[in-house]
Amino acid sequence: MAHGINANLLRRWVQAAASPAAVTPMPDAEPVGFIALPMPAVPTMPAEPIRIELQRGPTTIAVTWPVNAVDACAVWLREILR
Repeated sequence: MAHGINANLLRRWVQAAASPAAVTPMPDAEPVGFIALPMPAVPTMPAEPIRIELQRGPTTIAVTWPVNAVDACAVWLREILR
């Protein structure tokens, strides 16, 4: 899904590849080795830190969290919102 391929289409490809009739060699074709395909660039994380503002009644707190510790931020936020 992240690469824009529908799960149903992928399932169809897997089933087609598993059936013996799926492979039909072309006459006079030479075997092809590994072909490297270009992969899309992985998006980089933003350099800006995570900023969270929480307000309860008249009190507001603002927390700035480094992006490289996003998992720890999620755990902390889950505990705060309990």
